[in-house]
Amino acid sequence: MFNVISDFFANNLIASIIVDSFLVLLIVSFAVFLAVKFKKALYLGIIGSILIAIYLFSKYAGLKTAASIYKVVMDAYIIFSAIILAPELRRLMEYHKHQEGSRSVNISSTQATIEAIADAVFDMSQVKVGALITIEQHISLEQYAERAITLNSDITKELLEQIFIKDSPLHDGGVIIRGNKIICAAAYYTLTQDQSLDKTIGSRHRAGVGISEITDSLTIIVSEETGRVHVANQGFMKELDNKNDLLDYLNTYLGKL
Repeated sequence: MFNVISDFFANNLIASIIVDSFLVLLIVSFAVFLAVKFKKALYLGIIGSILIAIYLFSKYAGLKTAASIYKVVMDAYIIFSAIILAPELRRLMEYHKHQEGSRSVNISSTQATIEAIADAVFDMSQVKVGALITIEQHISLEQYAERAITLNSDITKELLEQIFIKDSPLHDGGVIIRGNKIICAAAYYTLTQDQSLDKTIGSRHRAGVGISEITDSLTIIVSEETGRVHVANQGFMKELDNKNDLLDYLNTYLGKL
């Protein structure tokens, strides 16, 4: 079949020039698309496959200009993809490091603890007090707790609210909860590099998503600007409108004693 196509273009100069020029224009369009649009590794894989297909077509069809350009582009594309995917690869390595190097915990929270957290969150939401509450699940967060302010306190609604009140020395950073204890406050996490998040999302939300990307923790974020409540889990963030929604979410994802 390729021989037929090659012979056709060899005998039809105008058609060869038109298709050759079109393929060159197409690679320019892809370059612009890459610079502006793509977000995930899936896009890179799809685009790479298309580039390979067009290169093979150009080569066997005898479209020399397009084939030579696409060959150079594919070589550059491999390097370009590695650079673009570097943050994703780093997060993947950090995730496996946490899984392999961290001790496994399996401490459940009581229903009273879950309700105290939900009450505190929506009390703070009403008065626009920013908060970052991370609940440890199976992967230990000890390495973050070691660099934070140790509390090891029983969880109460009042204590959580006092930690995040604006004049509190502990209000910056996050609280880490293990079971029914606040093990530390003022914990800091690596911010997510996910470019698909809204550009208006602040560092508190990016920290919550960031820790959820590399551990199995669940993080509740209260916006200081709007009072809106979000939960971050497995790299995704979801807005919750009321306390009952948060209770349902926590009861779904956390074990209870």
